Amino acid sequence: MAKSNMDQDILKVLYSEEQLKTRVQEMGDELYERLKGKNPLFLGVLKGSFIFMADIVRACQLKSDIEFIAVSSYQNATTSSGVVQITRDLQQDITGRDIVVIEDILDSGNTLYFLKNYFMTKGASSVTVVTLLDKPARRTKPIAADLAGFEVPDEFVVGYGLDYAQKYRNMPYIGVLKPEVYAN
Repeated sequence: MAKSNMDQDILKVLYSEEQLKTRVQEMGDELYERLKGKNPLFLGVLKGSFIFMADIVRACQLKSDIEFIAVSSYQNATTSSGVVQITRDLQQDITGRDIVVIEDILDSGNTLYFLKNYFMTKGASSVTVVTLLDKPARRTKPIAADLAGFEVPDEFVVGYGLDYAQKYRNMPYIGVLKPEVYAN
């Protein structure tokens, strides 16, 4: 394992690199079974989903397209502002497409609730929500994942694409950030 000064900011590891790899492969197998015979568009929500997206697309082995959208509702805070802003929109027409939204974490639900409605108004045939982490304790919008990797407690998690103030994304595991790191 590489040396990292980021580890000192982690209270505890929730999911190891090996646990993530195993669960993502299981999820990829499930997506393959659900979507075989279709031509889905995997749509990653930047920036947090980029590692999970790469791994899940490889794991499911479907003939598919990929696309990215960037939205913001946190602005370097630890809780959502509740206002979702598109900072990078779709680059292709999604009319009639089966969309698989890939997200790092389903927390308040603000972002995914907004995006699911947005994609349907843009003409998507269907929208499947896939999230690595599900944090139901924080849900404020009526949305659930169609496929979730792990349910996490109401703690601030980082790693494997998830960040705090744009840092910690490159850790190979999911860990709980020490409160003193973000309390300032």
